[in-house]
Amino acid sequence: MPQETKSKFEPGSPASAPDAGANASPAGMNVLLGDDRSTFDALEKAFDFRGDVTLELRDGRSITGYLFDRKRGRGLPDSSVRLMLPDADGQKVTIGYHEIARVAFSDRDPAAGKSFETWVKKYVEKKMRGERASIESEPLE
Repeated sequence: MPQETKSKFEPGSPASAPDAGANASPAGMNVLLGDDRSTFDALEKAFDFRGDVTLELRDGRSITGYLFDRKRGRGLPDSSVRLMLPDADGQKVTIGYHEIARVAFSDRDPAAGKSFETWVKKYVEKKMRGERASIESEPLE
């Protein structure tokens, strides 16, 4: 999904950080889930987040990965998220919303500052300086 279509983090819901700015990333946030609404809100933000999340489950287990899919049902028992686990050869796991007690967002949003507009600006600047500019993405830092 292009990052332009991902929704922005909007503070003000029970799941948000108290001092976050209007378009702040949830990077580094740690959200204790409470009622159904705050759970749905926090997991929607986790889906929109471009980094890894750690889900602390009610049974004490912790699972870290990239949250790439979610199924929102009528309530927590029939809603779930899917995560791709790092270093697990593409292994995916499904976790029910009702199993999750806390969501922790990784400290780094790997796509921060990498919008299409930023890419075009860098491309034009390189061309204007007479440098090689290509359509390939830049290597990860």
